[in-house]
Amino acid sequence: MPFSADHAVPALIVKFGDYPLHHGGVGAIRSLGRLGVPMYAITEDPYTPAASSRYLRRAFVWPTTGTEEPDRLVEGLLRIGKRIGCPAVLVPTDEEAAVLIAERQEELGGAFLFPRVEAGLPRRLASKQGLHELCVEYGIPTPAAAFPQSYDDIERFAQTARFPVVAKNREAFVRRARPVVNGTTRIASREALLSLASDWGECPGVILQEYLPREEAEDWIVHAYFDADSNPRALFTGVKVRSWPPHAGMTANAYVVDNPELADLAARFIKQIGFTGIIDLDLRFDRRDGQYKLLDFNPRMGAQFRLFESESGVDVVRAMHLDLTGRTVPEGEQRAGHRYIVENIDLPALLAYRRSGYTTPHAPTRASGTELAWLAGDDPLPFLTMLARFVRPGAKHLYQLWRTSRRGGGGR
Repeated sequence: MPFSADHAVPALIVKFGDYPLHHGGVGAIRSLGRLGVPMYAITEDPYTPAASSRYLRRAFVWPTTGTEEPDRLVEGLLRIGKRIGCPAVLVPTDEEAAVLIAERQEELGGAFLFPRVEAGLPRRLASKQGLHELCVEYGIPTPAAAFPQSYDDIERFAQTARFPVVAKNREAFVRRARPVVNGTTRIASREALLSLASDWGECPGVILQEYLPREEAEDWIVHAYFDADSNPRALFTGVKVRSWPPHAGMTANAYVVDNPELADLAARFIKQIGFTGIIDLDLRFDRRDGQYKLLDFNPRMGAQFRLFESESGVDVVRAMHLDLTGRTVPEGEQRAGHRYIVENIDLPALLAYRRSGYTTPHAPTRASGTELAWLAGDDPLPFLTMLARFVRPGAKHLYQLWRTSRRGGGGR
């Protein structure tokens, strides 16, 4: 490594909610742990993959749902800070954690280190409506969208809408407490929309968004770290080959691909809104009009961040730790052609994408190297722990996919 990290400043992986098989947290523990940074993590129980990493000094077992009162979460973080014994860099892995840190930064600032950002900005960026409004304000392409306030609004929308449309939960923070739809939902017709909407209540918390045909689109991702002046200290672009759930979920397979136009778009938007910290952006290139349309803005580390590393060994988590501890973040080009695979979800994703019509012409035909999400020779236990917790539900799900595929093939 052409740089060294501050070994006197530990880091804490912060997550709220019950999702123990999170490879992003394991990646962050390994990334900083390999530099000698003392690593701590909040885990659901003592037997998660993150808790089993050789690079983790201690797991703080704290089961949460993501729906707790902010005061309770702040109190819990401060207790953990006291047990660590010195200020630690916070690495949030979900929107709930990122928003809490931003909105309660004055209370948390004495015990922890984190990028200082306008308190309300992360919540607005994580909101589908808030992000859409910012995109319109600053001229960033984004799919057309409607934000109905009542069933009558939905009826009026349905009269003129072009189907299919996509329905999403409007606020990231109701996905666990009061989800209206189960993730991104494609709705094929007016009748289907009105039928679904009859169960959404008087004030439906959804966004109804323009559908971008997968046959005419290509999914891209941007990961970056921006300093206190909203300048990029590490910025990477890549193309998403597969995700799980298909076309709307977590990245399962992706490549690093240089895209100066996309990098410039992201850097310009971040500068305009004054964000500081780590970002994970999802964009869809619409071949019909040649525009990159911003779909999601995650104001925190993305689960697949380890896809991206510069030639000088910097990823976004390392860039943040270096910057917050007053060290230089070395420059370097990204490793173009590098591939990332999430072992436990890429196989079902591969089966689901076989007849989807989605193509990624910008993906290299051959990878220059591969980063696995779980398996690492210097840290094998997280992979084994993942297998132990995944194999039964995973095998059941793969069997159901196989049955569905056979039935579909027999009818052709």
